Amino acid sequence: MSGAVPDVLPDWLTSARRICVLTGAGISTDSGIPDYRGPNGVWTRDPDAEKLVTLSYYVADPDIRRRAWLMRRDLQDGDVRPNAGHRALADLERQGRLLALITQNVDGLHQAAGSSPELVLEVHGTVHEVECLSCADRTTMRSALDRVDAGEPDPACLHCGGVLKSATVSFGQELDERVLAAAAEAAADCDVFLAVGTSLQVWPVAGLTEIAAASGARVVVVNAEPTPFDDLADLVVREPIGTALPRLLGLAD
Repeated sequence: MSGAVPDVLPDWLTSARRICVLTGAGISTDSGIPDYRGPNGVWTRDPDAEKLVTLSYYVADPDIRRRAWLMRRDLQDGDVRPNAGHRALADLERQGRLLALITQNVDGLHQAAGSSPELVLEVHGTVHEVECLSCADRTTMRSALDRVDAGEPDPACLHCGGVLKSATVSFGQELDERVLAAAAEAAADCDVFLAVGTSLQVWPVAGLTEIAAASGARVVVVNAEPTPFDDLADLVVREPIGTALPRLLGLAD
C-alpha cells in the first residue's frame, strides 16, 4: 500500500508495542534544516558542499575547515526547534510503545522534543559537541564557536593542537560500532520498523530495514521520495511527515 495515511489504521500498527523508528533529514526540514539528497537538497544544489563533511578534504584543506566552521555557526545561530514529527515520536515514547529511536540526524531535535537520550541512537553523532581528531578530547560546540567569533577561523584543540571537528560522522569516517550494534539489535527485536524522512540509501544504516523485515517486523516508510525499500514495506506514505506521523501513530486529535 502506498500514498496516503489509511483512514483506518491496520491492526498490526495500532497494536504494536515495540516500535523501532529510524529518522533521516526529512523529519527536520519543517524545523528549517534542509535535507541533503532530495531534489532541492544541499548536495543536489551544490555538490561542492559535500566536501565540508568529507574527512579527507576536511583534514587536508584549511579553507574547507574555515567554511565548515562558518556553516556550523550559521546552523547554531538559527532558530531551530522541534516540529510536529519530533513531538509525535516523543508522545509515542510516553505511550510506552517506542523501543528505540535511531536517527541519522545530528541536530539533537529528538531530545529537544522530549525523547529520552537513552532511547535515541545517534548513528552519525551530534553537532552539539566537537572532537579532536588527534587526541579525541571533546568539548561543546558553543565553546568552539565562541573562539570562531573571537577571531579564530579554524580553532585547534586546546590540549594537543590537533584538528577539531564537529562530533559527527563525516564521509570517510568510521561509525561507532557500539551505536550501530545497538541499532541492529533494536531492529531485530521490534514488531514495527518505521523509517521516517530517510532516503534509505546510506549504508549500513539502510540495512536496518532488511534486518527488521527478516526478523518478522512490519515495515512502514514515510518519505516524500521513493526509496529502495518501498517494495519491502507493508505501508508507504508520501504525505508530509508533520501531519502524517501523528495520524499514523494514532496521536492526532
